[in-house]
Amino acid sequence: MAPSRTRLLGVLILLTGLLTTAGARPATALPDDLWFDRPAGATLTVENGRFTDGLGREVVLRGYNVSGETKLAENKGLPFASVADAKKSATALRALGGGNTVRFLLSWAYAEPVRGQVDATYLAAATGQMRAFLDAGIRVYPDFHQDLYSRHLFDPDSWYTGDGAPKWAVDAGDYPDEYCGICPFWGQNITQNEAVKQASYDFWHNEHGLQEAFLTTAQKTMAYVERNLTDDQFAGVIGFDPYNEPHAGTYDSGQTSRKWEKNVLWPFYEKFRARMDAAGWQDKPAFVEPNLFWNANIDFQKQEGGLLDAGKLGPDYVFNTHFYDQKAISGIFMPGKAGDGQYATDFGTVRDRAAAGGTAGIISEFGHPLAGTVSDKAPTVLKAMYQALDSRVPGASWWSRPAQSGPVLSGSQWQWDIYNGRHRELMNGNPDKVLTSGDAWNDEDLSAVRLDDSGKAVLRQDARLLDRVYPSATAGSTVAFTYEDRSRDGSTTLTWNPVPDSLPRVKQLVGSGQYALHVWRSDGGSAPTELHLPASFPNSSTTVVSDLGTTAAPPSYTKTTPVAVANEPGGTGSRRLLLTAAGSGTHYALVTNGATAPSAELLSAARTELANWVATKVS
Repeated sequence: MAPSRTRLLGVLILLTGLLTTAGARPATALPDDLWFDRPAGATLTVENGRFTDGLGREVVLRGYNVSGETKLAENKGLPFASVADAKKSATALRALGGGNTVRFLLSWAYAEPVRGQVDATYLAAATGQMRAFLDAGIRVYPDFHQDLYSRHLFDPDSWYTGDGAPKWAVDAGDYPDEYCGICPFWGQNITQNEAVKQASYDFWHNEHGLQEAFLTTAQKTMAYVERNLTDDQFAGVIGFDPYNEPHAGTYDSGQTSRKWEKNVLWPFYEKFRARMDAAGWQDKPAFVEPNLFWNANIDFQKQEGGLLDAGKLGPDYVFNTHFYDQKAISGIFMPGKAGDGQYATDFGTVRDRAAAGGTAGIISEFGHPLAGTVSDKAPTVLKAMYQALDSRVPGASWWSRPAQSGPVLSGSQWQWDIYNGRHRELMNGNPDKVLTSGDAWNDEDLSAVRLDDSGKAVLRQDARLLDRVYPSATAGSTVAFTYEDRSRDGSTTLTWNPVPDSLPRVKQLVGSGQYALHVWRSDGGSAPTELHLPASFPNSSTTVVSDLGTTAAPPSYTKTTPVAVANEPGGTGSRRLLLTAAGSGTHYALVTNGATAPSAELLSAARTELANWVATKVS
């Protein structure tokens, strides 16, 4: 810890009282834990620019935002109406959505409804809902969410609303009546609504002590969470996202977006980092976001940024950004649909920026509307985004240059809201504007899940797209990874990464099925490499071809079984492929559901082809 942080930490501990309670529970193992799961889950850190677990394995975080419900008033700023609903959502997220991580939204307005008074009832409810995900084997990183600064800036009859700051924070400023003019998209309020701009400016300049009040509430919130989870549960809380989609509001005279990041935003993150330390989160990184327009894909929206002047972020911080295809969402700038490699460059920029900062990267929000005039693009846009998370190489060239594939990028899709289409939200408190459809917030409709009439969680998107093979933990480092999900756009099967004709037996084995190929360099540890297995890979139709062995219908895991399957921790029925390599070296594993009872001759021939391909293209 830097000397300046040490001194500030001491001051904060002396000056700030932390909430305490006797509600912590004794530690218990998760259902389906294997011998390596508890030490692996004991911590998650940033090491050498990667997320690593307690066994030093490279970790990929995949999941969803839970949830936009927090932005609404109907459940008082909580993601769920009850812990029971949180448990239902967590089980479905793991079993149907294939997620191992959630970005868990919190509300400043409900955490501190009266200035200087943190609402322990709200914190207890939020922590209880968080616990439901941790007990399902899902890692959590909380986020104090805001959009357009605060709902309390907006009139009851406004076209738009916001979330974030409490009413007293808005009352402290003398802001003009909100007005956005001709704004077909809610995000235009960020740069066109004077009330939003001035309130944001005041926060960043600590006018009326607003920023200091927020930091104090954040510290008390983090202290409460730390004290009210068991050690095992708290280990699953992997960091904190301090502020959603930061923007200056208004720049000072002569100030640029880059200078604002350097002189205003980064000092705020350093203060937040010190608050994390004071709250007992010393070993967990801050998931820090740059100016939200730094990677906009419409030129007139783009602003220079990306924390370029923050130096080496190192293990105390994660480079955390969002990406939405504004061209596709506009309905104007991208008339067609997304295709193979559409976002390889955009996501490659995120990888490069994280690497330059000496830390791990994550895209904590990405998605596309599932209703409205541009919803027809969603199947291809989301497929292209997941493809770009998996690899920085388009499918058409992946097999010819896998060594350029790079590390798998972590990401959290927006969003996972089981109440989609079943809300009852009084927009800006107006009883004459009761919102029930979609996400019930500014006409958004992006949730991947909903409840059916029986109360069961069901997917709103193609399961082949969402429930994916990905390397959740690699005993060493990833060299190359790809997944062909064969997801659908209507009745069309999208195949962007076919097995090339130069590997005829591999191509025969895969057929028209889904497949993933993982190439990694082992570190010689005894814990296995883990790949999440979607529900579309039942054991009877799962085939693995690896230098570690070949198998159709892999056996159950034992320490001496190099290729095996097991349930993922948490008792949700989700499954994983476990690959145990003896010693160090380069390894590969192809997993596919394309063949039924393949012959030993086909498995052997496919293995020979893959071994030669690895020797030629990777080693």
